[in-house]
Amino acid sequence: MPVFTEFSSESRDLRVLPSFALPLPRLTPPFEPTRNDGVERYEVVVAGAGPAGLMMELLLARYGLDDASLLCIDSKASTLKSGQADGVQPRTLEVFKTLGISDEIENEACQMWQFAFWKTSADAAKTIERKSVVPNVVPPARFRYEATMHQGRIERIMETDLLRYSKRGVQRDTKLLHVQIEEDDPEFPVLAEIETGGVRRVIRTKHLIGADGAHSAVGKCMGLRLEGQSLDHIWGVVDMVVDTNFPDIRKRCAIHSPAGSVMVIPRERIVTGEYLTRLYVQVPGLAKPDSDVTLGRISPVSNLEDARIRRGKVTLEGILKQASDAFKPYYLRPKNATVDWWAAYQIGQRISPEFFAKDSAGVPRVFIVGDACHTHSPKAGQGMNVSMMDSYNLAWKLAYHLHGLTPASEQGKPDPLLETYHLERHANAQQLIDFDRKFSTIFSGQLDTEESGMSHAEFVETFNTGNGFTSGCGVEYAENMIVVREASPVHGDDYLSGILRPGRRLLNVKLRRYADGWCRDIQDDLASTGRFRILTLTSDDLLNAHGVSARALHNVTALLARFPIGVIEQIVVHPQLSNDFEWDSIPACVKEQAEMRFYNGHDVEDAYTIYGVDPGQGAVVVVRPDGYVGMVAQLGNVDRVKEYFCRCIRTTEEVDLGTAC
Repeated sequence: MPVFTEFSSESRDLRVLPSFALPLPRLTPPFEPTRNDGVERYEVVVAGAGPAGLMMELLLARYGLDDASLLCIDSKASTLKSGQADGVQPRTLEVFKTLGISDEIENEACQMWQFAFWKTSADAAKTIERKSVVPNVVPPARFRYEATMHQGRIERIMETDLLRYSKRGVQRDTKLLHVQIEEDDPEFPVLAEIETGGVRRVIRTKHLIGADGAHSAVGKCMGLRLEGQSLDHIWGVVDMVVDTNFPDIRKRCAIHSPAGSVMVIPRERIVTGEYLTRLYVQVPGLAKPDSDVTLGRISPVSNLEDARIRRGKVTLEGILKQASDAFKPYYLRPKNATVDWWAAYQIGQRISPEFFAKDSAGVPRVFIVGDACHTHSPKAGQGMNVSMMDSYNLAWKLAYHLHGLTPASEQGKPDPLLETYHLERHANAQQLIDFDRKFSTIFSGQLDTEESGMSHAEFVETFNTGNGFTSGCGVEYAENMIVVREASPVHGDDYLSGILRPGRRLLNVKLRRYADGWCRDIQDDLASTGRFRILTLTSDDLLNAHGVSARALHNVTALLARFPIGVIEQIVVHPQLSNDFEWDSIPACVKEQAEMRFYNGHDVEDAYTIYGVDPGQGAVVVVRPDGYVGMVAQLGNVDRVKEYFCRCIRTTEEVDLGTAC
């Protein structure tokens, strides 16, 4: 017989379901896709379901766009099965962690912690020798390694999470045939023709994202063409289980041998229990002085055809022979004579002058992301990472525009928030291309020779200095409407090590939560839900009810009430204080607004020293939805924070009365 009496609410079923990211509040009317005219309409169409396209659709679905509003198409029948990208950089891992989808990558990817540099030996009997081993990730990061895992698995991880938010997911076997801006329907001015299973149909959308690769149909239709040049180097790439006595085969390696250059990328374990290895192998003798792409538009078809002919001369046997020669005196061969995948490519760096196309009213309507707007070599492990970060930058801005959350998001008006996508990501892509051109050139040549002009030490230094950028941890956006640097109270300039700087990501630190004593990572409170955060680093006067900290916390609470509920969250950190305290010793608004986001900032790691904030002065930090610092204000100047948000988010007064902020 029962020994207790049980009562439960009707909502008890919710307790056994997985949690979901709460959608952003929507101030615009609910989306209605049909108008009884038979035309298929959407708010956003994403063309391409590679890493960039999947990241875009996943984020927009999390932010509140449902299947009626959002369509993602891809010409492939499934996620990628072999080849293509394999490296996940530390910053990308941080983003996956904020999405809650990093576990499989953390547990099953190969973790590259070290980079070994090998060069031609002065001892002819050795042929090559190890010169140095350095950390593969130089700057501080939550993940101090680069993970390697096949792109198809990364796509599958994102698509699996997408299906929690979308019943349709990706509409596959669907090809984009044409797209144009045609304003007979000004609310849905993007007209696209697509084909599924041989059946063509015309659709309209408010915005279209071209995530369809380097040969982007979207880019071609909209005149957003890639410009740049190709370097005179032909490379082969091969994935296989390796049989070798080379001692560093499970490290990332750069090998400069008398026979040529090779890069070793250790890969994940596969279903057989064995481990893959990727080799990038320079193939000599197939290059010629003429570039396949000149500075400017793509060269005539004859040059492109010539490039294809020369790449077509690369064979698997040739790649393996070249690799074997470069590894001497060590042996290297495919285990069981089987190869998973191989390809040949020519190094090229290209970028589109514009990352979006506007309608006649000046509203960006068609965007390009990933390889559709920039291409480069795979040497620095950037392609998949930078592509996804394009989408990570754009998705929240587009969602704010569609949800009517920005001051300029009224129908038909240009929105300066959308303009920042090109401003920030184009500059980032150009920086990547400049680094890639330098890194690829020196990697493809011999070191410590009169002809090369580059020593081994200089090559290692080039890697180390570029690591902040390649890891994603040192990416910096220039000043714009959402990056404000004036009157910052921060001390120091070692931004890569965590000193707060608007335009850079907020470095992860470990803090002790006051409510339950849990030692947590601050990035766990920066979940990818599209929210802004106000990080209040209080001063050591927190226990003074009339001090600067108390006034700042009350002012921040009042500020939050001026904007739509659920758009801004608060995080509060305190320095070492003179006395222990209870909840009633500090402003009540802390427990009311941030009970589970209130931290001790010195017990585990010293957040104040890491961030360059004087604990006697404190600071108020705005963290954007993509984890980048938007501005840093003095603790007593919350009005500057209000001015920042008034540029980005409509106030409740604007929503209710139409008044200015």
